[in-house]
Amino acid sequence: MELMELIILIVAMVIIGLFLGWLAGVIFKDDRPYGLAGDIGIAIVCTVLTGAIDWYVIPAMGFSDTLRNIGILIEPALVALLVLWLIRRAKR
Repeated sequence: MELMELIILIVAMVIIGLFLGWLAGVIFKDDRPYGLAGDIGIAIVCTVLTGAIDWYVIPAMGFSDTLRNIGILIEPALVALLVLWLIRRAKR
């Protein structure tokens, strides 16, 4: 059962990454340093890695499954947006 949940998590993180990568141009209102494909790729990598780390680390710290799910919903999106923002600042 855990493998199926992990697969669902990865698919959800890819969808969130696609959406955030597309939305980054609207949020930050400036040129995309690596284009739309770069924003989407960076957002997908960030959301999948952060989501997978949260999947294993939050329960290992003794938190409940409910808190793990809340963390997985919020933190990967924030990390992806932070990385996209940092890339924009670094390319200036």
